Amino acid sequence: MLSLPSFSRRESLRRRFSEDGYVALPQLISTAGLTALGAEARRLEADAVRRDFRMSCMADSPRHMTTLGGHRIADASPVIARLYADRELTRLLSSLLGETVVAVHDPVERHVLNVLHRPGDTHGAHTDDYPLALVLFLEAPPHAADGGLLEFHPGRGDLDALDAPGARRAHHRPGDGYLLRSDRTAHRVSPLTRPGLRRTVLNFAYTTPGRQGATTSSASLLYD
Repeated sequence: MLSLPSFSRRESLRRRFSEDGYVALPQLISTAGLTALGAEARRLEADAVRRDFRMSCMADSPRHMTTLGGHRIADASPVIARLYADRELTRLLSSLLGETVVAVHDPVERHVLNVLHRPGDTHGAHTDDYPLALVLFLEAPPHAADGGLLEFHPGRGDLDALDAPGARRAHHRPGDGYLLRSDRTAHRVSPLTRPGLRRTVLNFAYTTPGRQGATTSSASLLYD
């Protein structure tokens, strides 16, 4: 289902991830995997919940999106649950982080479906409770000008950094993935700019041994 990077590439990816807190993984999902996961996402979306609010603890952190939490996904989609727990995937993540990576115990936070599908849909500025977010793109806007871009600032976790020099934007295509050091790297998703666009991702949260407690519950169901 996944086309994992070769062992010869992993050291360069590890260095890039260490430097930036982000590494792109283009064409991470195989063609067959994208078809299967896309079908799962379309089926699960019928039970997803629409969320429109602004985080009260953050000055500019709107949430306009449709989400489904990990506990619901685990019950309804063994395919996604098995992929999350795949040993070769976990070994890859451990090699990129340089530490042992393990599953998040909290079933809600473990794997989340996030769908942006209306003009203005966005996932505002935040950091996450757990160290790693692996994001898998099932659908994505075709052009950077369409929005749905990951915005982040390497090496900075303060949300103001997203509007400061050095902030970056990354455009991804269906089948792509990326790994983010999401607890230390401020990030957000730029708003969709026009009707007819969709951005559907699976967000897999991982942690390290001894770090299972979330620092806040405010991010539940809203990873990205």
